Amino acid sequence: MKLEIARALFLVAGLAVTTAAVAAWEEPQLVVFSKADQCAVPHEVKAPQSQAQPDHDLLLFLFGLRQGLRPFG
Repeated sequence: MKLEIARALFLVAGLAVTTAAVAAWEEPQLVVFSKADQCAVPHEVKAPQSQAQPDHDLLLFLFGLRQGLRPFG
């Protein structure tokens, strides 16, 4: 392959990669949301407000899972 053809192909490949990178780098602009933009949830759909009781065995359960991840030996 001639050197001129290789340079041209390299230039085209470089431009293609640059174009793909610029297209992927497009970041969304900052948008300010207001209460008017949000949909109101009907009262029938809202979950009842109840106090959640913490699980006292959760820490022990997580500790047991962590012990199972250790290698033997």
